[in-house]
Amino acid sequence: MTARTPSDRPSEPTLPTTSVPAPAAGAGKKPARRKRPQDSGATAPPPRDDPGERAEAVRAAPALDGTDRERLLNGSHHDPHALLGAHPVADGVLFRTLRPYARAVTVVTRQPAARKPAGGPAVRVALHDDGDGFFSGILPLEAAGAAGAVPEYTLLVRYSDTAEPLDELEVEDPYRFLPALGELDLHLIGEGRHEELWRALGARTMTHQGVAGTRFTVWAPNARGVRISGDFNYWDGTALPMRSLGSTGVWELFVPGIGEGALYKFDITRPDGSHTLRADPMARRTEVPPATASVVTESHHVWRDEQWLKHRADRPVHEAPFSVYEVHLASWRPGLTYRQLAAQLPAYVRDLGFTHVELMPVAEHPFGGSWGYQVTGFYAPTSRMGTPDDFRYLVDALHRAGIGVIVDWVPAHFPKDDWALARFDGRPLYEHGDPRRAEHPDWGTLEFDYGRTEVRNFLVANAVYWCEEFHVDGLRVDAVASMLYLDYSREEGQWTPNERGGRENLDAVAFLQEMNATVYRRCPGVVTIAEESTAWNGVTRATHHVGPDGFGGLGFGLKWNMGWMHDSLDYVSKEPVHRRYHHGEMTFSMVYAYSENYVLPISHDEVVHGKRALVSKMPGDWWQQRANERAYLGFMWAHPGKQLLFMGQEFAQGAEWSEGHGPDWWVLDPSYEAEADHRGVRDLVRDLNRVYAATPALWERDTVPEGFAWVDGDAADDNVFAFLRFDADGSPLLAVSHFSPVVRQRYRLGVPEEFAAWTEILNTDAARYGGSDVLNAEPLKPEPVAAHGRPESIQLTLPPLATVWLRPV
Repeated sequence: MTARTPSDRPSEPTLPTTSVPAPAAGAGKKPARRKRPQDSGATAPPPRDDPGERAEAVRAAPALDGTDRERLLNGSHHDPHALLGAHPVADGVLFRTLRPYARAVTVVTRQPAARKPAGGPAVRVALHDDGDGFFSGILPLEAAGAAGAVPEYTLLVRYSDTAEPLDELEVEDPYRFLPALGELDLHLIGEGRHEELWRALGARTMTHQGVAGTRFTVWAPNARGVRISGDFNYWDGTALPMRSLGSTGVWELFVPGIGEGALYKFDITRPDGSHTLRADPMARRTEVPPATASVVTESHHVWRDEQWLKHRADRPVHEAPFSVYEVHLASWRPGLTYRQLAAQLPAYVRDLGFTHVELMPVAEHPFGGSWGYQVTGFYAPTSRMGTPDDFRYLVDALHRAGIGVIVDWVPAHFPKDDWALARFDGRPLYEHGDPRRAEHPDWGTLEFDYGRTEVRNFLVANAVYWCEEFHVDGLRVDAVASMLYLDYSREEGQWTPNERGGRENLDAVAFLQEMNATVYRRCPGVVTIAEESTAWNGVTRATHHVGPDGFGGLGFGLKWNMGWMHDSLDYVSKEPVHRRYHHGEMTFSMVYAYSENYVLPISHDEVVHGKRALVSKMPGDWWQQRANERAYLGFMWAHPGKQLLFMGQEFAQGAEWSEGHGPDWWVLDPSYEAEADHRGVRDLVRDLNRVYAATPALWERDTVPEGFAWVDGDAADDNVFAFLRFDADGSPLLAVSHFSPVVRQRYRLGVPEEFAAWTEILNTDAARYGGSDVLNAEPLKPEPVAAHGRPESIQLTLPPLATVWLRPV
């Protein structure tokens, strides 16, 4: 996968409502100095003839130290609150503010002792213009009130050369507020154990010290300074430097008057003094790509999925029916929003009988062609289809339809976009400091530094965030193998062994164990699923169970069975006459079937990039291709393990998937001549799911050997696979797959002897699915003829290129 890097460009700003005309310059460029408001949420000033108001003279404040002045102006001061705002001095209160482009600033105070609900007498103090946007003055003690006390105050800022009241804005001073982030939050961040990190970092609207606004926080330990830049200050952060909160590397500023919908970025001064404008790593909403600004947001969604959540953990996932429809939301029905999808997707999935949907990554990503696998906004659902609450609405609708929601999660790497995470504060931060460990050799991306506590915390909290904030029921973790091995896609000399001398990435192992343990502890009923393509031991073993390799389990609930997928697809792609030589590719999966808890995936990766759609992989003419797909799906649904099918394959789409136009829905239009052929495959998928869900033998003992027994796994000359599945009570289901294009009459198979007859409950060759309708219409009675190591057997008719399911009656 490759990512396109859009330009580092905020969108056109939304201007604050003022009486001052907007500058003509674009976002991020400095307009002319005249008439430039710097504040959002400003209110009209009090009338000049207010009888409760009086003017006071101020003395000039001592000149600001030249170094401090320069550091404030160039954005490299670690403690702007020590210099800006109001501070008691020996003979009064010193006020200082930084308001670039302002013509005048007046302080309006209220005596603390006289502060009443109706308001006390206002004192107006015009500050001296110190140049470069600085204004200051000392209010004498008798005017300030009680000795040593700082009065409550606001600022009247005028950007025009006139003295008309309408040209003034009354604003709160951000530098009169105490830190809005608590000591416990900082302690947990420093320890790398803040499991609700999204509540501490990023942009959070709140009422602080009685004033409404937004608290901005960001982790940037290498920065010399950080400022807030947004549409509320015309993308010039000079007036909003943030303060450092010490050794945690967190910077904080509460900005009064900023609310939901405001666009922002962090203007970071790097160690070398240069500046970089960065999107918020913790942003919970973003602009629509290719625009890259972060958006202040809060959730107002009222959840209605209480019943779903109440019963989600009733049965362990590996012992429950679990049939997954994989979806790329942006292309399932191109152009639909989250809310429009909520009106269509749940009904479609429920009709087909899938228990879950798996959504390809919904976290924000700049390049749509990456399908979401190159993430820049780990805490923000992509804004292409709506707001975060719109996405919550979709999840809620799926839950109310009885459908679980799994999202693809990508903690293996991130793109190099220079407005996002790469060298975030001027040095490697989220990525590893060693270039050999940072660069991903395959995808042109960067790998996370799993050994850094704050980075690990960022990712662990992110996993929890999707589960708790969006009620998702599972995380499918992408590219786990690339995380686990130091030598992944690297040649000798391009990697360094770990402290044990091995090639395992011990930091990644610890991270995955912590992530899984945390998610399972906090979110009952949630499942984590590993896309892990190697034979790593213990992917779905509990983290406290140590294996023979000395490693504890990774703690996943399920693992994609990539071996089964590749082997079985290779088999069915062969002409039937050659399949006898590849018979073992279909049976080998049972050698290791119980080493992990498996999902059998026919995913998006198997139907793109020249691999062809599922039906197009099959040999033969159009009838045989569809018959092969139907037989294969019947084999897949009966095989131990859970099922996953990518969209479009449920109705035998012939073309590869493209994110540009999505599934070929037109083949299901009644006016299309082959519509019945595609509808037949979709009807089969519906019946597979219906019978599967109603038959515990197909899912209740998926992960234990007692749930499976071969009847005949060696019939290579016949291209036949016959096996039994058993539920917890021992009740069986007989599955027989026949991958030859001929009818086999009176085919004998050994069966358990305690049953009087066997009846066909599903046949992929049925006419309603587009088959030749070779059925076993009558119950099949066992005969006392030994076969396949059993004293009794039945004789059945095997349809061409078909799978048959039978159960005892």
